[in-house]
Amino acid sequence: MDKTCAIMLADGFETIEALAPCDVLRRAGVKTTLAGCCGSRTVTSAQGVVVTCDATVEELDLAEYDLMVTPGGAEGVKRLGENDAVMTALAARMDRGALVGSICAAPSLLATLKKLDRRVATCYPGWETDFPAGVRPADNGVYVDGNLITGSGPAFAVPFGLALAVALVGKDEAERVAAGMLVPDTAWGCIH
Repeated sequence: MDKTCAIMLADGFETIEALAPCDVLRRAGVKTTLAGCCGSRTVTSAQGVVVTCDATVEELDLAEYDLMVTPGGAEGVKRLGENDAVMTALAARMDRGALVGSICAAPSLLATLKKLDRRVATCYPGWETDFPAGVRPADNGVYVDGNLITGSGPAFAVPFGLALAVALVGKDEAERVAAGMLVPDTAWGCIH
């Protein structure tokens, strides 16, 4: 059975943090759905890139997906935090140990939900104010802690996507995708 991922997009999302992981996952054969979270399938990124999503979040059962991803972007994250379907799904996934990917400012949503206790998670510097003590490592990068995969920011979007691919389809397939994209071997070094 094909693996599936839903990427949550709200107006103001960080373009590369949503589309680079989507690209990596689709290259890896993961059925990846871009989900509009502002009541429309048309969403505009923080950089003014207009994206037509595959569905709205209201049209989806997020529990059916193998992975749920929340990209950063201050305004996008604010809007995701105001979406009851997104926040309910994130909390439920964390409670049952289902895969969650979150990058840049978006891990702050998990802190708001009180789902980061005794975890390792990163975020964009300055967005960890509600993180429990000791959760955020000093070094930026991509961190995998069981079902939770987090990234620090835009520069880590491709390695974040590769870490998501490893979780869904395995390291061999993720390495095949990375080689085809000409991702340098050094990119793997930022994944912890």
